[in-house]
Amino acid sequence: MKNEISNIDKAITVISLKDLNKSFDDLEVLKGIDLEVYKGENVVILGRSGSGKSVLIKIIAGLLQPDNGHIKILGQDVAQLDIKTLHALRLKIGFSFQSSALYDGMTVWENIEFPLVRNKRNLTRKQVNEAIDQVLDDVGLRQTVDQMPAELSGGQKKRIGIARMLVLQPEIILYDEPTGGLDPITCVEINRLIKEVQEQYNTSSIIITHDLTCARSIGDRIVMLADGKFLKQGSFDEVFSTDDSRIRAFYDYNFILDQ
Repeated sequence: MKNEISNIDKAITVISLKDLNKSFDDLEVLKGIDLEVYKGENVVILGRSGSGKSVLIKIIAGLLQPDNGHIKILGQDVAQLDIKTLHALRLKIGFSFQSSALYDGMTVWENIEFPLVRNKRNLTRKQVNEAIDQVLDDVGLRQTVDQMPAELSGGQKKRIGIARMLVLQPEIILYDEPTGGLDPITCVEINRLIKEVQEQYNTSSIIITHDLTCARSIGDRIVMLADGKFLKQGSFDEVFSTDDSRIRAFYDYNFILDQ
């Protein structure tokens, strides 16, 4: 993978959330969320389990609907789009599932091929093969091409999940707990891969995590979510230079010093 310098363009907002609210019965999960993500930026949203992180990312991905509020993605008001336009927009958004969500009955090659041939039917066989080869090279797993998901390690599954997403060349990537369940060394490798994807593909990303090492490694901006609201945002040091007991407690409990 090429090592290029990522450029954040604050003149271009790729995701805009205004007064986003979401409840499940009597439980308020999101309470007036406002957020802007700029082109080329990695935004990390931190929070404890149950803080609303996963609900927020699923709303952005279109997997859940907010109760109210406004969502603009790549300059388009999501609520105003017809089905065809909404589908085209969603193809520009990659979603990296916490579980990797690979198809157990397909090889690595078939897992990556499936979304490509389903969504870009005008490609030739040569173009399909070249695209799959490229993303496998980019995640460093060309040798796994004929393996089944059950034969892969947890870190390899994460990488193949990212490759399957990259094959559609998304402009925006949503990562749900990308280092969840991985050992410390593999976490470092996945963090490095996320930065490399940002640099090569010039993607804009939201990363949902409770892993502070991950946040510090890959976040251009950190946003702290608690009780359905954003408490503070800025650089890693700016967010955690605070007397707010909710933020300090999260830091003290979760942070793992680099070895």
